Amino acid sequence: MLGVTKLLCETIKTEQGAGHKRHGHGPAPAGLPSNGSIGGCKQGASARLLQFAEDKRPVVVWNITKRCNLKCIHCYSDSLNKDYAGELRTEEAKAVIDDLAAFGAPVIIFSGGDPLLREDIFEIAKYAGSKGIRCALSTNGVLIDKKTAQAIKEANFAYVGVSIDGIGEFNDRFRGMIGAYNMALEGIRSCRDIGVRTGLRFTLNKRTLPQLPAIFDLAEREDIPRIYISHLVYSGRGRKISKDDLSHEETRQTLDFIFKKAMEFDDKGMEKDVLTGNNDADGIYLYMKVKKENPDKAERVYKLLKMRGGNSSGVAIGCIDNLGNVHADQFWSHYSFGNVKQRPFSEIWTDKKDPIMRGLKNKKESVMGRCSQCAFLDICGGNYRVRAEAIYGNVWAEDPACYLTDEEIGVKNQCAVKIAK
Repeated sequence: MLGVTKLLCETIKTEQGAGHKRHGHGPAPAGLPSNGSIGGCKQGASARLLQFAEDKRPVVVWNITKRCNLKCIHCYSDSLNKDYAGELRTEEAKAVIDDLAAFGAPVIIFSGGDPLLREDIFEIAKYAGSKGIRCALSTNGVLIDKKTAQAIKEANFAYVGVSIDGIGEFNDRFRGMIGAYNMALEGIRSCRDIGVRTGLRFTLNKRTLPQLPAIFDLAEREDIPRIYISHLVYSGRGRKISKDDLSHEETRQTLDFIFKKAMEFDDKGMEKDVLTGNNDADGIYLYMKVKKENPDKAERVYKLLKMRGGNSSGVAIGCIDNLGNVHADQFWSHYSFGNVKQRPFSEIWTDKKDPIMRGLKNKKESVMGRCSQCAFLDICGGNYRVRAEAIYGNVWAEDPACYLTDEEIGVKNQCAVKIAK
């Protein structure tokens, strides 16, 4: 994900107070003073800097169950409200946590399905916390009443992301349950009111785009400190609506709006953390916008983007699914590197005998098409291989959702990519 507010408004602080261990950390990187400020930041909230860490142990998205009480049109895991045989038992989950802790994984994002449908979710999260792993919760929010919010707090979840894709009836239709919006909003309020850091999660596509301004209004009205806006990834049911992805021009206009809102929040002195995710062209686009207005600031932004490194699937982000299969990220459910019931995650993750794993850890020599010639490959990382595979049938082809022009990224001669027959 890209910290839009952190970069545009220069609210970044160093790892002190970020709430996680940074493995192999040393002095602040060049260009970042050790006092944590990179230039006149107004906001005092400590920033999460995992995306800028140099030693990138993987953040693990753990789809702890596939069961879900909603049926969202764009669900990447294609979840249904049913039991799935073979899901990891409590003790198996704890054994995985032991390995992740020893390996140095800094964060587990418990997701699904909806993780709150697992009766042992709080026991598992508490155990992870006791091992020094920071835990976050990704949920549709409809199960969060005051009692559940208190349980979330007692389990020491550092953050709760609640998915809302529009206001009122629109959200209910898109996510497949009448009343889902009101229940999710009450869940957010219940967490917020007892001091659990909570944020909105929203996915961009042609259907949801008109709802985006209202999402920002909701965050301001309800004092929600974090807004995460995801691009559409063509996985699960999301693959079935790939035709509803934004055009390149729509994407650029949307990013302009997002950047504007982040700056407006900062100008008002409101501590709102705006982020985008799942399209690493966003970082380049932001850098180019800043460069036109403030070259010195753009240089600082570029340094941070290079530290971030762009897409980190198979490197600094990984996924364990409900059955224990290990994937490059949460969108790669169709391809597994191994199963934690047979081999430890740490062993699977460092085994480069698999050609996909090897390629992800060395994308400069793997990517094709425009990506291979892009002047910004160091800060984009080749974007999402899943989208390339979905459209071209080739994992290493260019990402079709890259909305930057050949001129902008320094591509002079278009490369041929292998198109699926």
